Amino acid sequence: MKLIHGIALAGGIALAAPALAAQTATASFVGANGEDHGSATLTQTPSGVLIKATLKGLPAGEKGFHIHGVGECTPPFTSAGGHFNPEGKHHGLMSPEGPHAGDMPNIHIGTSGELTVEVLNTFVTLEEGKPNSLIGGQGTALMIHAKHDDHASNPAGDAGARIACAVIR
Repeated sequence: MKLIHGIALAGGIALAAPALAAQTATASFVGANGEDHGSATLTQTPSGVLIKATLKGLPAGEKGFHIHGVGECTPPFTSAGGHFNPEGKHHGLMSPEGPHAGDMPNIHIGTSGELTVEVLNTFVTLEEGKPNSLIGGQGTALMIHAKHDDHASNPAGDAGARIACAVIR
């Protein structure tokens, strides 16, 4: 059997090659007192990493949501370092000299404290060995902040305290 551009030919019959499994990673959110705040699944797509987070037990309101540059979540979560920024850019989705690869849109937690959200980050990858990879090196972490990100202020958008952290594995 000869494989030609994803189509296998067997006895004159074309067979579709099995789809390759998407590369994935997971993360579990913890609060400052060790409480469970949900989880996330990260999936490599052709145009970036799709982050699907299911969150719970968080205060209502608009919150900064970022990827931080160190895969460590020891309260008060400063151990996770600053925003993931392999290209050394300025902070903010609205910055002409940015953004950091870890800058993402704010999330909006309802009064129930729960949220399921999907965010596509086109600045990062799960492919090991690439400078913008979330895998390898010191690792990376997802972070939820107490306040919203203003998408402009350096170095972190004035988003306030770090209230939930999840190491990407």
